[in-house]
Amino acid sequence: QVQLVESGGGLVQAGGSLTLSCAASGSIFRINVMAWYRQAPGKQRELVATISGGANTNYADSVKGRFTISRDNAKNTVYLQMTSLKPEDTAVYYCWYPLNNWGQGTQVTVSS
Repeated sequence: QVQLVESGGGLVQAGGSLTLSCAASGSIFRINVMAWYRQAPGKQRELVATISGGANTNYADSVKGRFTISRDNAKNTVYLQMTSLKPEDTAVYYCWYPLNNWGQGTQVTVSS
């Protein structure tokens, strides 16, 4: 059993920054990849960024250069640092752990 709790969402103006956190507990293996997804109203959930146990990262083209995913294995926590935010980044952001473990989501709203 894995529990994921996201935090750090909120309302920010375009061009601003936010950092999301995902605290994991339960049957966690630090070698596993973790990821952030997001879902905007009326759209499908999409992959934003992944990070392996060895800290290799991958990003969606839409966020490359603006978002940074990182992890603190000692704290079982994954972060998503978001800068230069755009209104199209508005979505509920979800943390994911293999195979099908999701957090409750945290709302990010970027105003223009």
